[in-house]
Amino acid sequence: MIEVQNIHKSFNGKVVLEGINGTFKKGMTNLIIGSSGTGKSVLLKCIVGLVHPDEGKVLYDGRDFTYGDNKVKTEVRREIGMLFQGNALFDSKNVEENVMFPLDVLTKTPKDEKLDRVNFCLERVGLANVNKKMPSEISGGMKKRVGIARAIVNNPNYLFCDEPNSGLDPMTAIKIDNLIKEITDEYKITTVVVTHDMNSVMEIGDNIMFLHQGHKLWEGSNDQILDTEVKELNDFVFANKVMMRIKG
Repeated sequence: MIEVQNIHKSFNGKVVLEGINGTFKKGMTNLIIGSSGTGKSVLLKCIVGLVHPDEGKVLYDGRDFTYGDNKVKTEVRREIGMLFQGNALFDSKNVEENVMFPLDVLTKTPKDEKLDRVNFCLERVGLANVNKKMPSEISGGMKKRVGIARAIVNNPNYLFCDEPNSGLDPMTAIKIDNLIKEITDEYKITTVVVTHDMNSVMEIGDNIMFLHQGHKLWEGSNDQILDTEVKELNDFVFANKVMMRIKG
C-alpha cells in the first residue's frame, strides 16, 4: 500500500498539486486520471521520488519515502518497477539485455539465474524467443510488453505505469491493460497507472483518483464513476466518450 499525504508542488510560482491525499491499495490497479495538465504525471513523479514535494510525504507500507534516510529510500527503490510512457528501451541493447538491465544494476545475481528470470518474464508477457531482437525490430505493442517484462523482472512490490496505452491501437491497448491487471492480481502488487483513457478506467480501474487543476476531486471504483455528481469528472467522462466514438 502507498499513501500520499497532503502533497503540494509548485514550479516557478505555479501551483501544480495542492493538498493531495490518497491511498493506493495492494493487489489493485490504482488509476490516476484527469485531463492533460492536471498534475497526474507530477504526482507520479513525487510518488517515485523523481520530484520532491514542497509539502507532504509519501509512505510505502508505512515507510517514509520522502523524508526517510538513505537506507529506507534504497530499500523502497529496489521494490519499484516502472513502465515509462515512451517505453525507454535502450536502442543499443537487445530485448534480453533491456529486460536484464535492472538485475544488472540492482542485484549481484549470477548470470544464469538472471537469464532464467528474464526468460520467465518474457514468457509471462507473451514474448518468448524474442531475446535477441533489437527494439527497432519489434512493434509498439511488443515494446510495451518488453517494458512490462523489465518492470517486473526484479519482483517489485510496486508497479508504476505512465500512460501505458500511449500510441497504441485500441486492440493492443486492451491487451496491455489486461496484462497489467493480470500481473497485479497474480503477484498481489500495488499498481499505479497514470492514464486519461476511459477504456482503461472501465476495464481495470479498481481504485481511481481523479485530478482537476491540481486538486483531487473524486476517488472511487469504475463501478461508481458513472454515478458521480462531480461536474468536472462527468465532463471528463463525456469528453472521452465523444473521442472514443470519433476514433471508432
